Amino acid sequence: MYCTNNEWIGGISVTSEMKIDHREKAYELLRKDAEKIAQLIKVQMDNLTMPQCPLYEEVLDTQMFGLSREIEFAVRLGLVDEVDGKTLLDSLEQEMSALHEAFTNK
Repeated sequence: MYCTNNEWIGGISVTSEMKIDHREKAYELLRKDAEKIAQLIKVQMDNLTMPQCPLYEEVLDTQMFGLSREIEFAVRLGLVDEVDGKTLLDSLEQEMSALHEAFTNK
């Protein structure tokens, strides 16, 4: 059963405003997770953890993989646009690359 501005999902009426709010919240949570990863890497570099260190690489790979799965899940749910998710991940990868380059050029 559908109405003009409402969609029935699992017996619950969801307005378009609610869907937009959930999309904004989902993207904001993903953005905050990306910021946490960037901060983790900055702290490691500030404490002279070498970027070539296997532990550093493992943490980065694990965190980036986890974020990519979160983004994929949000996209599949229709909460985040695929292009926005890819842009967020690409932005974080560029930031990580810039941090790595800055550290190795010290």
